[in-house]
Amino acid sequence: MSKRRELADLPADVVLSRPQVLAKAYRDYHRYTMTLQGKDGPVVQERDVLIAGKVVLVIPIDVMRQEIVVIRQVRLPAHLANGQGDLVEFLAGRVEIGESLVEAARRECTEEIGVAPQKLVELLTYLSTPGVTDDEVTVFLAAVEATKVHEGVLTTPDGEQLYVHRVSVDAALSALDRHAMRGSPMIIGLQWLALNRKHIGELLR
Repeated sequence: MSKRRELADLPADVVLSRPQVLAKAYRDYHRYTMTLQGKDGPVVQERDVLIAGKVVLVIPIDVMRQEIVVIRQVRLPAHLANGQGDLVEFLAGRVEIGESLVEAARRECTEEIGVAPQKLVELLTYLSTPGVTDDEVTVFLAAVEATKVHEGVLTTPDGEQLYVHRVSVDAALSALDRHAMRGSPMIIGLQWLALNRKHIGELLR
């Protein structure tokens, strides 16, 4: 019990059934029977999980110009949630089979803004919605030369329709303060920038 007093995630004492596949699609949907050790004996629960796996999020920054590169992309779930589905986002994508996190970050940067990062630094990892999906996001800071980025419409190799923007760090943090964006990856990335802005140059040396 003393271990559970630590302010840290811990391995769970659970027994899982084999997954029942509810749907096979771009992201599969599985159902599990989960047995936990409760105070008065075993507790059995049924849980459905959207299988997403490892994801990378990339924050491209030009330290000398104090600019970041972001994209716009239409997200249907956001549109259904609040009618504002044309989201401002950092670069992100799934890690492919056999690909390392840093390889995925480099590929996503190159595909989504047309510029390869000069350096990548791993920052943090978080679970996007742990009550719904196993989606685990690792955030990278990427050094880029913003002048090489072509602003405007871009179609990625897998058919995504994006709009690429260069924006000052000041303008991005001002938008964060105005609560202008609701996508959690964008908010988390900008909050990290706000907290660590003074040290970014050292990280990317």
